[in-house]
Amino acid sequence: MARDTAESDGGKNGGKRAFSGDYADNNTLLDRRSYLKLAGATTAAATAAAGAASASGDDYDVITARGQTIRLGNETWENKLIDVTGGGSITVVVEGAATIRNVGVEGLYQGSSFIFSITNTGGTVTFENVYIGDGANKRGESFVHGPGAIFYHRSANCRVEFDRMNVQGYPNNGFYCSNTAHGGSVHWTNCYGKNNGVTTFRTGSGRDTLENCVAYNDNTDYSTSYGRWGNYSESHGRPLWHWGNQTMTATDCNFAAGSYGAAAITHQNGRIVLDGGNISGGTQGRVDTSRAGSTPDLSIPDGVPTSAEAAASGSSGGSIEPRGDYEDLRHTYEFVAEGEDEPTDYYFEIEDGPIEPSTYNGATVEDDLMWISDDGTRAAGRVVDGRHAWEFDTNIIDATVEGPAHAVVNDVDSNLDRYPLSGATGDGWKGDMPWHDEEEADEPEEDDGDDEDDHEFEHTYEFVAEGEDEPTDYYFEIEDGSPIVPSTYNGATIEDDFMWVSDDGTRAAGRVVDGRHAWEFDTLLVDVTVEGPAEPIVNDQQSHLSRYPLSGATGDEWKGDMPWHTSGEHTYEFVAEGESEPTDYYFEIEDGSTIVPSTYNGATIEDDYMWVSDDGTRAAGRVVDGRHAWEFDTLLVDVTVEGPAEPIVNDQQSHLSRYPLSGATGDGWKGDMPWHDGDLDRTLLIDGVGASGKTKYEFVVSGDVEPTTDQGSSINDDTEIDGGHVTGTINGWRDAFSFSGDLESITIDGSARVSLDGERIDPSEYGDELPHILTVVGNGSPAAYDVSVDGRIETIAWDASSRHATVDSDGTASGEIEDGYHRFRYAGSITDLSFEEGTAFVYANSDRIDPDDY
Repeated sequence: MARDTAESDGGKNGGKRAFSGDYADNNTLLDRRSYLKLAGATTAAATAAAGAASASGDDYDVITARGQTIRLGNETWENKLIDVTGGGSITVVVEGAATIRNVGVEGLYQGSSFIFSITNTGGTVTFENVYIGDGANKRGESFVHGPGAIFYHRSANCRVEFDRMNVQGYPNNGFYCSNTAHGGSVHWTNCYGKNNGVTTFRTGSGRDTLENCVAYNDNTDYSTSYGRWGNYSESHGRPLWHWGNQTMTATDCNFAAGSYGAAAITHQNGRIVLDGGNISGGTQGRVDTSRAGSTPDLSIPDGVPTSAEAAASGSSGGSIEPRGDYEDLRHTYEFVAEGEDEPTDYYFEIEDGPIEPSTYNGATVEDDLMWISDDGTRAAGRVVDGRHAWEFDTNIIDATVEGPAHAVVNDVDSNLDRYPLSGATGDGWKGDMPWHDEEEADEPEEDDGDDEDDHEFEHTYEFVAEGEDEPTDYYFEIEDGSPIVPSTYNGATIEDDFMWVSDDGTRAAGRVVDGRHAWEFDTLLVDVTVEGPAEPIVNDQQSHLSRYPLSGATGDEWKGDMPWHTSGEHTYEFVAEGESEPTDYYFEIEDGSTIVPSTYNGATIEDDYMWVSDDGTRAAGRVVDGRHAWEFDTLLVDVTVEGPAEPIVNDQQSHLSRYPLSGATGDGWKGDMPWHDGDLDRTLLIDGVGASGKTKYEFVVSGDVEPTTDQGSSINDDTEIDGGHVTGTINGWRDAFSFSGDLESITIDGSARVSLDGERIDPSEYGDELPHILTVVGNGSPAAYDVSVDGRIETIAWDASSRHATVDSDGTASGEIEDGYHRFRYAGSITDLSFEEGTAFVYANSDRIDPDDY
């Protein structure tokens, strides 16, 4: 399986990580010897559960693009196949120093925006072995150029390393990274791209580098469906385009222009140096080709993936130098006790096997003192005056060392304090190893419980609800080979009317109120569910319910239909199995009964997506690819279903056209449910009807946003949406948007009326964080200016300042101007204004200011 969220366990291991996850509680298990029998089943269940979200038989997760946004922090995100064949959008926002490894995007991308957007402001972002090479078109993106592959955001400030990338056929740049002009750097090695609109490699800083990369245009048809991408087509984009005013170097790279006018181009007085490699098709701007040849090798660099599946599975990632005895295992764990007479017992667990003993660093393999679980995820050993070593490929999630041996992971001290991590199976398996047999005393156990035919049961399970007025319903299941019997263990009460055992003796259930129930059995638990305040106790230890169900459990269908349950007369089901689109539903019944959620016909109870009114007569829910069910006694008076789910009443199709009936309270209560919080339920209208000339606008919302045709509004190609930041223009008409969250700021340049959720607003009341406008007006002669404020200063999106000026985080802006004007928004006061060359007119809000005054 993929190994999400990897991080160092305290040492510096040169980037070869074997650690992951968050802290998780241990699980107290039945007993040591019993758990060894259970271990194989436990991990098999975990593996099976994870596999349900993965491609069968392949070592990667499949993510279907449905318009979702995935946010990455300081973690490793690897072995993912992003399926865009259905036409959906997806955005992966890299907010931290993440490693993106072995990822493939499969299918022609017909969604919006960029697939990867980098906003991280510290550390290094790494992309390794990524395939985005099946092309894209403009079907899902209104912007003139369509969607792009990778975007380095204006707010980012970090180092980005791309290695073994394959990006082809994206309209709005393959690698859009020119914002490094404002901070950070981007470094490409062994990367391949072709036929990307606008450009394949777009750089912005002298710190940016390319090495052994290829970019060109040919006549490959990715099926654009929408013809040209703005001013570009599938075979018409710049292979290399350098922005900014610094010199960047491309080493041993190969570029070919194809049908485009140039293979390497500079912008804003920047310079490109080609150090080796080859280029054909000409250049524009300041490009030094004196050290490059003219016959480019356009073959794919070694190790670059050639398909999405190859990238996701890691099969295209090139060879990795083995650390020890096994070529396919990347990590080593050593337990070093050289010179120590006292024995050390150690135990460790990884996400996914195998674990293999190793002779790494001269370690000794001692079969009698080294142990591996059947599923290969756990290992243990005893070492005295020597060294043991192990090799494996996934992340460590638990490690325990009992004795003086020194633990070393990938040649770095192992930080044992950070374990266990999420996914660890607890301590129950530790301690009962073959080398312990000689040390254990064979002491008989006392029998504190009841017996059946004088049989002494190995395990007890109690449900303790003493002092609790609320009833607790519980259900549990064990492996075959033993009956479950009720017990008076620890003073428990046997209540025949509220205790049940299945015919085969492997499942039991009960209801306990202000008392204690107990059970005895011999085999291992495979499932436990507790609904209520009772405390579950297994073998006199707290039972950790989060670890169930295990392999062999028969599911939840049998739970809930017990003699002490009073079933409702009617059932209502909403069946959406196999449906990826959500269904919202609402129904109402007559007074005299309460609606309760049910597991009828295998339905799932989802507390976060099911709601009942305080009086119990109305219910609502949202179901996706599943089934909800409800029970009640009185008659239905209203039903509304919004989505593809099929409504079933008393096992018959429900005819919705007959509702509402007399007694229904109307539709006013429908729609405002907890799960609607993230919906685009707010509207913003920018209305320029009746105004003359063009009006530009810019606004920021805290959530998601999309254009709409509300009140006949147009959806324009020049509207740009980047997260919650929107810019656009209107000319005598109106634009409208639906969004979630809050309107944080809005700026109008021209004449327009603005309405928020149907109410007219004053744009000046929003975004007072930058309340002032600074304007620099050219006088026809070249000028270079610098201005500083004691607050924050930003360019205006549609203004020339956004293209020809630079803003630093310290409150300084600089630019060059001859004609026209540059405008900035700022907070605080102007502290410095100077011209390095020439002069221009400068205004603070509407007042002209003089550089000599600063």
